[in-house]
Amino acid sequence: MSETTTAGSKPRRNFFFGNLDLVIAVLLGLISIATAYASFQAALYDSQMAASYTKGTNLSTQAESLYLEGNQQFIQDTQVLNRLSELAIETNSADAVLAQDASAKIDELTFMSVSEEFGAAIAWGEAEDILDAKIYHNPQDNPDYQDFLFSGWSDTKAEAVAMLAQGDAFNNLSDRLTLNTVLMAISLFLLGIAAVVRQVRVQVVLMATGIVIFLVAAVLTAGIPHVGLG
Repeated sequence: MSETTTAGSKPRRNFFFGNLDLVIAVLLGLISIATAYASFQAALYDSQMAASYTKGTNLSTQAESLYLEGNQQFIQDTQVLNRLSELAIETNSADAVLAQDASAKIDELTFMSVSEEFGAAIAWGEAEDILDAKIYHNPQDNPDYQDFLFSGWSDTKAEAVAMLAQGDAFNNLSDRLTLNTVLMAISLFLLGIAAVVRQVRVQVVLMATGIVIFLVAAVLTAGIPHVGLG
């Protein structure tokens, strides 16, 4: 019972029901602070999400540029390799002048167009052909050569994927915080109504409902890592 009586005295209300408006006002203040915190955290996560997406997009563009660069070099090396193969056949010609000229061209083409990594790949292919003459071993299939051309692309691409995934994670956390903010706003709305109605029972029901909703939102918010400025 919210009221007690004694002989010769006026009815007394207990402290809670006698100060219900004050209790509601305190709750409104506390929940407002919690709502502001959740909203601020959501904004910070939005900022980190945008930064991650921007960096991930830039890295993706850089990775594609590196891939095109490596692929262009691969095509150029293919042309050089084909030309070297043609000249190698000419070096076995019965025409000594033609064979000598082809050998000179091989030396010049190797000096001008064959990088150290491609040269190592050619040597690898020749060594593999000696070990297994039944199969042609394309120097451009050499793992070290492939790594030389495309490792920059693969590493940058992996970093871009990681940054975009991080952006997705930040976006998910921001969405969860936004939902919690909405729940807290509903709690504030219920408490605001409770502050203006005059029926104690209605006030208690609205206040209890608002508190339950706030506690759920508060627990969900507490489960999200705090993010600081900077």
